[in-house]
Amino acid sequence: MQSIIFSAILDGIAALKTASKGLPNNLLRDVQAIHPNVTFADLPKELQDQIAESTRTAFTQLLKDGYAVGPRQQMQQTRPMDRVPERQRPGSNDRRGPPRGPRRPPSGEGGDRGPRGPGGGPGGGRPRKPKGKPRLG
Repeated sequence: MQSIIFSAILDGIAALKTASKGLPNNLLRDVQAIHPNVTFADLPKELQDQIAESTRTAFTQLLKDGYAVGPRQQMQQTRPMDRVPERQRPGSNDRRGPPRGPRRPPSGEGGDRGPRGPGGGPGGGRPRKPKGKPRLG
């Protein structure tokens, strides 16, 4: 994408040079006439033509590179789903094999494990700081 923009800028500069007909004063005048509020109609005819051509070329290149290019509303409606398609399985009762890793016993069973972390579990350990403004009283 960077090369597309770079190429468009170079083509625009070349069009400005062509519009000035080789006269440095005309080139300087045309460059100084470009400002943030300039309209397309204010630009020299050669530059207008080059911008149109660069835009066509950029859109074509973006489409070739796999980008989706179009009006915003249309692109949002036809956007592909962001999910992985489901796999086709040969049989409906197929198992994928034994589970991996050791199986944990349900909670409450197999209780020779000690408390977790400092404080021994929920509500244990050091007291929490009170939330809100401190009361002065």
